[in-house]
Amino acid sequence: MSTARNVIIIGSGPAGLTAAIYAARASLAPLVIEGELSSTSDQPGGQLMLTTEVENFPGFPTGIMGPELMTNFRDQAERFGTEFITEKVTRVDFSARPFRVYIRDTEYTANSIIVSTGAQSLMLGLPEEESLIGHGLSTCATCDGFFFRNQEIAVVGGGDSAIEEATFLTKFASKVYLIVRRDALRASRIMQDRAIANEKIEIVWNSQITALHGETHLTGATLIDTITKESRPLDVTGVFVAIGHRPNTDLFKGILHMEDSGYLITKPGSSYTDIPGVFACGDVQDHTYRQAITAAGSGCMAAIDCERWLEAEHD
Repeated sequence: MSTARNVIIIGSGPAGLTAAIYAARASLAPLVIEGELSSTSDQPGGQLMLTTEVENFPGFPTGIMGPELMTNFRDQAERFGTEFITEKVTRVDFSARPFRVYIRDTEYTANSIIVSTGAQSLMLGLPEEESLIGHGLSTCATCDGFFFRNQEIAVVGGGDSAIEEATFLTKFASKVYLIVRRDALRASRIMQDRAIANEKIEIVWNSQITALHGETHLTGATLIDTITKESRPLDVTGVFVAIGHRPNTDLFKGILHMEDSGYLITKPGSSYTDIPGVFACGDVQDHTYRQAITAAGSGCMAAIDCERWLEAEHD
């Protein structure tokens, strides 16, 4: 007799916890393996645990702190009977049902899986990043641009997303420095033209940020010229890093279909992966929106897809 669970949810950001809330309310008794407390890439609660005030999540007119919002998500999932394990999944086997999920030598089995391991923003690798993220250092213009009204800020990157972020930030900031490591932009020509034509954007060529300054909040940065190696201060109150994202999908390489960039592929309009009974939601399969609210929405989709699939399997 099988002792497999109905569903295991791997990851506990807005997508995973919303999936847990819906799955628990559907009496599926989900197990959430939420990640390690010591890990920054797949820690419990996801990237919102690294943010300060969240002002664009519906239902909180005066804003809410990112960690508090995720604690509320978790408490709500737990209230309906979700079980949590605060560990990192080390291996999965989706070759046959029940599916197998391993934490080191311990095996957990389930008739369905929801993958919500998220993605992480690529960072500059500076020691000050850990203390200043959410305090002047950001990876999301849509999330944090509002806080920088009439301030001078910088965006790091030379691709389409960097120019998109810089252009968006000109709605709020008085000036945006676009810090580009080379003497050319990687962005498409239309995006380049947009940046060059914007009076609020100043492109700083052949430059790299080598240090961030400020104890409780970002007060400035140090730039180095990549050719002359000369350093100079950059007087900004905000730095937005836009050098790319990396989905947390190493665990699923060779197992689930994914794009060359590593994002899991789901069937259009659903959370179904290429393996029946395995679903994916949130930033692990969304490289377009990357918002807490869209991740939560896709978590809801995954739980409903999962519930309906399990019902069909047992008919």
